[in-house]
Amino acid sequence: MFAALGAAAIVYVPATASDGFGFANYFSYFTILSNIGAVIVLVVGALFAPAAAWWQWCRGAVTTAMLITAIVYALLLAGIDVNLNDEWTNTVLHRLIPLVLLIDWAVFRPRALPARSWLTWLLLPLLYGVYTLSRGPFVDWYPYPFIDPRDQGYLSMTIAVIVVVVGMAAMSAGVYWLGTRGSGHRDNQTSSPRR
Repeated sequence: MFAALGAAAIVYVPATASDGFGFANYFSYFTILSNIGAVIVLVVGALFAPAAAWWQWCRGAVTTAMLITAIVYALLLAGIDVNLNDEWTNTVLHRLIPLVLLIDWAVFRPRALPARSWLTWLLLPLLYGVYTLSRGPFVDWYPYPFIDPRDQGYLSMTIAVIVVVVGMAAMSAGVYWLGTRGSGHRDNQTSSPRR
């Protein structure tokens, strides 16, 4: 159900957009990319509930990305036009699906996670940042104000990016702790079989 709702929100925005809608820019939002990952995790988890280590890594990486999406939106982007003008899509993509992924991760904890997992989960958002900052000068567009150097300058942007990266590291470590807390990895803990 939540996967279907997330997919509907992702599809709704371009489906109802006016002429001139830019698909390349739309799929350059971290929110959209992380929610696509979340939908995949929810669908695969519901249908197959794989317990393989690589799948648990994927779950952790996507949960981290969704937590980043929710917290960055709440702290830096709420009230700013991020091209999601319908309140229901904003709520689903920035609040509901991140919460669902976090609950799924907390309830259906992975069987095993290497201690360095939380660090490797940062690769996806860091690669996204490199992509965004590399693409921006060529298309004269940045998806979020805090990584847009055109108005604030590179020094201010760099400081903002450093603060966000430190925050992302804390969030990733928090997701790792949530998945490995308490008694460790019990044999009956797998990704959620029902969504």
